[in-house]
Amino acid sequence: MAEWLDAITESIKPTTRQNYADYIRAYVDPIIGDRRLQDVTVPMLNLLYRRLLAEGRVKVDNNTAMYVYWAEHREERDGLGPAPAQLVEACGVTIHAARAAVLRFRRGRVPADSTAGLSPKTVKNVHRMLHRAFSDAVAWDYLVSNPAAHARLPRQNRTTRTRPTPWTVDELTAWLRLALSDRFAAVWLLAATTGMRRSELAGVDRDLLDLDAGTLTIEDTRVVVAGQTVESDGKSASGVRVISLDAFTIELLRGYLAMLDVETEAFGSGYDSSHNKLLRYEDGRMLHADTITRRFNRLVDQAEVRRIRLHDVRHTYVTLAMDIGTSTKVISDRVGHSNESVTQQVYGHRSTGHDREVADQIAAILADRLGSSTLRAHRGAQQ
Repeated sequence: MAEWLDAITESIKPTTRQNYADYIRAYVDPIIGDRRLQDVTVPMLNLLYRRLLAEGRVKVDNNTAMYVYWAEHREERDGLGPAPAQLVEACGVTIHAARAAVLRFRRGRVPADSTAGLSPKTVKNVHRMLHRAFSDAVAWDYLVSNPAAHARLPRQNRTTRTRPTPWTVDELTAWLRLALSDRFAAVWLLAATTGMRRSELAGVDRDLLDLDAGTLTIEDTRVVVAGQTVESDGKSASGVRVISLDAFTIELLRGYLAMLDVETEAFGSGYDSSHNKLLRYEDGRMLHADTITRRFNRLVDQAEVRRIRLHDVRHTYVTLAMDIGTSTKVISDRVGHSNESVTQQVYGHRSTGHDREVADQIAAILADRLGSSTLRAHRGAQQ
């Protein structure tokens, strides 16, 4: 596996490489890492997947540990709970992690109950990695056949499948009402009116904004790899696109760019001019991608709306676009889906009563064809 990972490193994205390395270290090596490659069989992989699903979780859940300690001592310091330094000593975490945890817990963001097993999605990701690795092993004449090709993943129950949890229009506007007072108001509005991914928001280049034409070109993205934010070339080829901007978003972006110009002049030589990213602090430094999420969560809590992920703002945008009858093709192109089928698979179930018109139209056609006499006869038979 180590040889395979080294061989494909230059042909995959850094995020994919990091995920593969984590899967191998945490889920593959501890269980079958000491087996000869030629001894790996289909039944062995079937058992591996079942074990991962039942008891595969190995990551230390520091968040839960901190919350347990915090909850046990929450009455201390006149109800403020333990200080970050106490969490550091009790749980062995960094002071930065402890401070962030205390803020989360005070806002009511407590960790969800976790199970001993991995999610079906993670097990499927491990399977896909092994399938690719063993396929290369066949091509390299290390194996005669690919055992992962016939392995069986545990069935995912319908109740365990996660669906997007978009906001309603009222929830979105309630959040925006507060978010528009934030330093990055224009960027939050951009997320709400375009459905851009976090990585795309973090990677927006000022030079690719054409406010006179009312367009934004989305190219490079910024993603988190091993805790560091790094440049990436996007999730897929379809992610590179040009989208139109509305007048309200353009107006806020003009004001935001003017503010950046004032700050650039004010800081002078102390301003970080090494990049041209839109998301930046007053002194020009770029935001860490995780900071965007933390800032979003804080605004959600302050707005007192239902808690969703930042990515669910994207789901909200697509759902609203579908509800007003926007073409699936237009939505797919606008949000950077690889094709229309992806949009349909993820959002096709989101019926909110807008199918009433087609239901009435089809019923009217059938009623017209059946004729009033047939309908009267049916009502008589029922009576």
